[in-house]
Amino acid sequence: MLKEYKCLNCDGGISFDPASQQLQCPFCDSTFEVAAVLEMEADCQSEQEDITWTPQHEDRAWEEGEEESMHIYSCNSCGGEIVAEASTAATQCPFCGNPVVMKGNLTGSLKPDLIIPFKLDKAQAKEALQRHLSGKRLLPKCFKSKKTLDEITSVYVPFWLFDADVDANMRYRATTTRMWSDSRFNYIETRHFNIIRQGDIAFDGVPVDASTKMPSDMMESLEPFDVSTAMPFSTSYLAGHMADKFDYDSAECAGRANARIKNTTELTFRRSVVGYTTVMAQHQGVAVKGGKVQYALLPVWTIKATYKDKPYMFAMNGQTGKFVGDLPMDWGIFWKWFSILTVGLTAVISLIAILVGGFIQ
Repeated sequence: MLKEYKCLNCDGGISFDPASQQLQCPFCDSTFEVAAVLEMEADCQSEQEDITWTPQHEDRAWEEGEEESMHIYSCNSCGGEIVAEASTAATQCPFCGNPVVMKGNLTGSLKPDLIIPFKLDKAQAKEALQRHLSGKRLLPKCFKSKKTLDEITSVYVPFWLFDADVDANMRYRATTTRMWSDSRFNYIETRHFNIIRQGDIAFDGVPVDASTKMPSDMMESLEPFDVSTAMPFSTSYLAGHMADKFDYDSAECAGRANARIKNTTELTFRRSVVGYTTVMAQHQGVAVKGGKVQYALLPVWTIKATYKDKPYMFAMNGQTGKFVGDLPMDWGIFWKWFSILTVGLTAVISLIAILVGGFIQ
């Protein structure tokens, strides 16, 4: 099933605009409140039925597993075929450009509980990339050209948000050292302590990305997301943006969530032990209880580039603007700077040697 949101004035496809937090028509510049569109949609549901689109496949035989990995839909506006992966939940028609939502990939147990709408737009993502590239002396000059950029995409990435209460019981071995001396001896006094820390910590919305397409370390680097601003899920926020459904279910992500909760608890309690010369953990008991999980879509801008046939991926938090990504190095520039520094250092050492030799004579 495909879902499209149409302009009430010109019937063009409308998209969610991060700047205005409204649905905007790119053809007649009309804007609509999300709540108003949803209300009107509810009024029209009694008159219109959703169309179920059966995936269409070519007559030739598919290889094993290939058929299940992709679906073909028909655009409601122009009739063109939209080829999408099975995990795609929102995209655009490649022929008419209208934003569409694959409702079948978001229904039932797959429907998200929450969504954080995009706050930053494409222009701001480009500006963040330029700031990320500026000042990098070892960056290849041609990498900054537009020719290296392949794609800039706004994607709602699936996350599981874990809530839990933690009971912690920690024991540390610590020492303090004091040194002094008199006319006869030097003294060292070492005192030993057993330190106990006990307490409860509540964790709300610990995020774990549930997409195989997104590197987990990159998604963690984009944190934090302000989950307190999340909205109840509505497909209207997906209009004009890409979206994926989860590939890893909550049970598969629970281990990563538990590890993050445990590490954070241990670090928090360890930071409370201050004023000692040395501290060593003897026992760290962390019991996680009352776990709850919610399914959410979080906003991410992805930027893909290619340099010397090697792909590079950058990402920006669509809510806060935090930007991450690895950069290539121009080894020619590196060795040039290395040679300059080596020659300079050699000259300084030679000069010091001459001065020291002259002083000794």
